[in-house]
Amino acid sequence: MFSVRTDLAVEAKEFYEEKNKGKLSGVEVKETNDGDIKITSVKILNDVGERIMSKPVGTYVTIDVPKLTYYDGEAMDRLSAVLGKTLMKMIKFDDSMTALVVGLGNWNITPDSLGPKVISKLMITRHLKQLVPDKIDERIRPVCAIAPGVLGITGIETSEIIKGVVNKVKPNLIICIDALASRKLDRVNSTIQIGDTGISPGSGIGNRRMEISQKTLNVPVIALGVPTVVDAATMASDTIDMVLSSMIKQSKTGGQFYNMLKSVDRNEKFEMIREILEPYGANLMVTPKEVDMVMDSISKIVACGINIALQPRLDLEDINKFLN
Repeated sequence: MFSVRTDLAVEAKEFYEEKNKGKLSGVEVKETNDGDIKITSVKILNDVGERIMSKPVGTYVTIDVPKLTYYDGEAMDRLSAVLGKTLMKMIKFDDSMTALVVGLGNWNITPDSLGPKVISKLMITRHLKQLVPDKIDERIRPVCAIAPGVLGITGIETSEIIKGVVNKVKPNLIICIDALASRKLDRVNSTIQIGDTGISPGSGIGNRRMEISQKTLNVPVIALGVPTVVDAATMASDTIDMVLSSMIKQSKTGGQFYNMLKSVDRNEKFEMIREILEPYGANLMVTPKEVDMVMDSISKIVACGINIALQPRLDLEDINKFLN
């Protein structure tokens, strides 16, 4: 579905450091490290913060993925553990409650298949708690899942499918997983982003659908996504920014050429690039060539993190036994 996410936690920290010498009113920014994994958390506290950040009141977390994680099994397990701990802090969920995990996206398009791939690796238990309650471990919590597909495949709005399932199943918590369209080239496949204010499927490619949130479903919604694509205009803009930065470093400070480069407005430049590309397919989305391997790895990491968060009384070995 390629929901759009503005890398809010990271951008808020950058905004805080670059534009404000003191406290950012209505916004709380916190950065921590768990080993080599950086976690940036942003809490929008009130309507003042909403206006500054253009996002609703809530908590937004960005977990940086260390380089080469997707090639290292131990690193993947560490990242899953960090993701699990982060999710546990954001959800209010006990043994009597039911969680519904929704895998958004199109399983036929590799960079958009994150949601369905995660669903296939989850520990699904709701049916067992209902059908064989005496034989299932009492430590296990009821979890169900759905991969509703996309409008072009089903002919049904994703939000309509989810709402129907919610009305029938009556979960106490919803976790939505989706691939994101990044606003920065260097954040593609390099961050895991979590928010407790819901998600708007398809908005990353201009197909805004009804949002999936507590406001629309009357159930708390945690949105979890990974930027897997970037649009052509963003890629071109970031490339030009890198060229400008390199030229500025090599120019004489205070010189005419230096001042001209420094005066370039980055926002105006981006809009100009978008206008120029419009006749040539400005909606082109770009993803790295190793996307197949990355999607397999990141789906395992995300699924494992969700399993840890929803089944805190089980260790990873128990969860793996259940899945295998």
